[in-house]
Amino acid sequence: MSENRLDGGDDLERSIDWKQGLAIALGVPLLILPSLGYLPMYLSAAAILIWGLSVVQGFFQNAAYAEMATTFPKASGLPGFAQHIFRTENYKGKYDKSKLIGGFSAWSYWFAWTPVLAIFSILVGGYLHGLFPVLGETFTEYQLSLISGVVIFGGLFVVNWFGLKDGAKLGYILAAFSLIPLVVLTVAPFATGHVEMTNITGSWIPADWSWDMHHILILLGIFAIAQWSACAWETAAIYGPEYKNPAKDVSKALFACGIICFFSFVLVQAAVIGVLGVDGVLDEPVSPLIPVAQAVFGQAGSMITIIMLIAAMILIIQTAYLGSSRAMHSMATEGNLPRALGRTNRHGTPAVAMLVIGAFNLVLISMGNPAAIVAASAIGYTCANGISLFAYVRARKHPAFAGLERPFKAPKGWKHVAMLFGLFNLPLCLIGVVYLNSLEIGWTPTWVGFIVLALYIPIWFYSQHESRRSNQKAATDRSSDHDAADRERVPDPM
Repeated sequence: MSENRLDGGDDLERSIDWKQGLAIALGVPLLILPSLGYLPMYLSAAAILIWGLSVVQGFFQNAAYAEMATTFPKASGLPGFAQHIFRTENYKGKYDKSKLIGGFSAWSYWFAWTPVLAIFSILVGGYLHGLFPVLGETFTEYQLSLISGVVIFGGLFVVNWFGLKDGAKLGYILAAFSLIPLVVLTVAPFATGHVEMTNITGSWIPADWSWDMHHILILLGIFAIAQWSACAWETAAIYGPEYKNPAKDVSKALFACGIICFFSFVLVQAAVIGVLGVDGVLDEPVSPLIPVAQAVFGQAGSMITIIMLIAAMILIIQTAYLGSSRAMHSMATEGNLPRALGRTNRHGTPAVAMLVIGAFNLVLISMGNPAAIVAASAIGYTCANGISLFAYVRARKHPAFAGLERPFKAPKGWKHVAMLFGLFNLPLCLIGVVYLNSLEIGWTPTWVGFIVLALYIPIWFYSQHESRRSNQKAATDRSSDHDAADRERVPDPM
């Protein structure tokens, strides 16, 4: 491992099996909620196909990630893989530029997951504002979102203080409370005949769609937004250092979550469009599940849906909170962030990182626009996936890694598949999402995304300076101890 690894007291505890990892990652299907009305705005009913293709894209990418998770069992998912592979062993210079690449990938991944806390806190505040009119008389939506964030972040911090195993237990509870009603709400319209297939087949693509450069760039941007949701089940691999048996647990958790995601993303979008039609979805772009519930279950269904969605949002906040804190912990232990952010409590929880992430998201809530935050966050996720897939290719080809044991191995020739999807992410999807952002919500999200990513450069140089100073101090202390031991061995001439 790296010479910058922290000493005892900063290791994550191996405490979960694949079912518990799956329970935590089951928040991922709920990431479709902010985009249920967004994709049909550009692609009409073909949004259903995009969700399916994006989850399939996740299978191609996550097969590579599953292999790396078992090849480097002490690395925390995408952030850990890239940092471990993009560095120069026994580097003697001042700054290892290769290590900067891996650290930037981890930072991009952190920025992809961290804003989920703010996005869904804003949505929780909005739903509470509509669910309880009395709250609207006392608080603004922003105030409710901020209060929701404080309560949710604080509660999750307390629960997860005692380790990932307890976080998984909360995942079981929230999954049952939110995913089961989501499945019922998805399947019921088909069973009751409320889904009109003509709503899908009659509006498959927009009437003005053409395969010119403008629409191709829109499509690439849509894929970038979609993969932010539909490929995110790679989060099951980020807990590699905390699985009891990573060689078996990682692949089981990953692919079980992927199968669930495929049916969930496709059927939820199909049910919404099938009941409401494309125009009906565009009339309710933020919360189209509510009119679906009203159509199928009546007015009472609306209330149940909102309660269910709030529970679902807490679940995805839990998933993002844990994933982003592990990413930050991984960066700190590799010397790519200040060492303090890698400290864990006696239960193996990266508590300092969780506090910093909570505070950062309370600031993000002030932006007040979930779509803008998603747009900025998708830039980070695209960069993280591209660099991580290039890291997989390097791990397959580089002599330092080619001979390592791989308990789970992707099919032969997978490095070519990884390279293809790496190039699809960088530069194609990155260009597409920047273009799409400029059309929909202006340049602000793009600038926010690039500024946050660029901030990593000075932070990295500071962290490298801190690590180098710490290593020099440790070497000096060892030298002093050695000299003292030599003096003790010298006989007294008197």
